[in-house]
Amino acid sequence: MAAPLALTLGEPAGIGPDIALAAWAARQALDLPPFLLIGDPDLLAARARTLGLDVPVEPATPETAAATCPRALPVLATGHPATAQPGRPDASSAPAAIAAIETAVALVRAGRAAAVVTNPIAKAVMYQAGFAFPGHTEFLAELAAGDGSSSTGGGDSRPPVPIADFREISDFENENPRVSPARCASIPGRRKRLRPVMMIWSELVAVVPVTIHIPLAEVPRRLSRELIVETATITARDLAARFGIARPRLAVCGLNPHAGEGGTLGREDEDIVRPAVAALRGLGLDVRGPLPADTLFHAAARATYDAALGMYHDQVLAPAKALAFDTAVNVTLGLPFVRTSPDHGTAFELAGTGRASPSSLIAALRLAHRLSSPT
Repeated sequence: MAAPLALTLGEPAGIGPDIALAAWAARQALDLPPFLLIGDPDLLAARARTLGLDVPVEPATPETAAATCPRALPVLATGHPATAQPGRPDASSAPAAIAAIETAVALVRAGRAAAVVTNPIAKAVMYQAGFAFPGHTEFLAELAAGDGSSSTGGGDSRPPVPIADFREISDFENENPRVSPARCASIPGRRKRLRPVMMIWSELVAVVPVTIHIPLAEVPRRLSRELIVETATITARDLAARFGIARPRLAVCGLNPHAGEGGTLGREDEDIVRPAVAALRGLGLDVRGPLPADTLFHAAARATYDAALGMYHDQVLAPAKALAFDTAVNVTLGLPFVRTSPDHGTAFELAGTGRASPSSLIAALRLAHRLSSPT
């Protein structure tokens, strides 16, 4: 029997439990692939009662999940009970969320799960518990690069990498995109370098921000030709390898209005973006740019590319979410396994109310199944 998807609980006080329960309840009508929820079964059963959902919860393993899924929500306990109430994270939240992520990665690396689907975590809550990574994706990259465990939550005796240090070497957070692999390897606790790239995917559009969660005022300083080339190369590689696009077409946005108007509205597009595009073409990739972002997302323009790369977060995520807010999926490129996630946060204010939509999680489950299925 095929391995199931490994779905993490996420922040126990958020909407992760709600949408996981709702997705299971809709499994037959939507023909969803089997998934194994990793988390506290008691919390899930209690949340189902709070929501008035008739969702039986049953202990399971990766080997029994597919057989269990038609009759009950299969749950693999991690040994970290979650006591948080809806909308109110507590001291159990971070350990439960971390253990679920570590378990999911261990399962997929062992071939016992087909892919990892992660429910949202609350980074502020995680930081208070000593979480040593800027976010979900960096933690997954660390687990993927090593033995599947981390000093943050899984018995690894190495000292954790402080958030400031990890951000210094994290290309994904772009705190210093010119840091070399040698510098990366010199940080205590670091292992081989993995470069995760965030892509927001939907049936309507796929976008990749080159810089991510940094202040807009700092984008020009942190943008580099090397960062654009690396991001685009990883994007093209995974579009070919995972999405089956033989020759991916990439559209690269300019940083400035009208892609800089030939340098009259800022030099970044001429000095950084255009040379990066030329370098990518020299590698044999199908790349256009720099292109004005304001005309890149109407239907006719979207038909000309497979993914659009933006120079900063909101440049491409705003149009992507406007087009497909309920069905957009966060896909991490550059990992040795498939990882998807709903494209939203913990929404504490909706937890336990029954008003949280499972649409993005359902799309994430479907995409993870598609990308991890043999072709």
